[in-house]
Amino acid sequence: MKQGKLIIFSAPSGAGKTTIVRHLLQKFPQLSFSISATTRELRGSETHENDYYFISKEDFLHKIAHQEFVEFEEVYSGTFYGTLRSEIERIWNDDKHVIFDIDVEGGLRLKRKYEDDALAIFVQPPSLEVLKERLTGRGTDSAEKLQERFIKAEKELEYADKFD
Repeated sequence: MKQGKLIIFSAPSGAGKTTIVRHLLQKFPQLSFSISATTRELRGSETHENDYYFISKEDFLHKIAHQEFVEFEEVYSGTFYGTLRSEIERIWNDDKHVIFDIDVEGGLRLKRKYEDDALAIFVQPPSLEVLKERLTGRGTDSAEKLQERFIKAEKELEYADKFD
């Protein structure tokens, strides 16, 4: 397979996209997870090169300058996320299709870039209240960071109709 397909799951934080992606990866061996690069700190049991490529802001900016990302964004103030071109190529070289768990704007950028080779799915949370309960229940973010996530989630829900 020279170029496989891209299956993109996007949603606000806490909507359930990671749970869906994990299930699909267990069920379908022809799928492989695209590991995003980020400048944020590790959370809980996360590991480098398994959950994310945890890199410094300087390294991230260097990769931007050298066009190593197919898409990237400063998702939260000072925190960057992006999809490395080499990550997609790695998966296609293994004759697999790429599955993404990605923020809404990144998902739309991938959809535009790969057009007919991408399926972009928006995961709608049951409600904003449930979303807030899930994020608060994680216990991983400060009150300030949670508020930032809630505001971003409200904006992201407006993009649902732009997905397949």
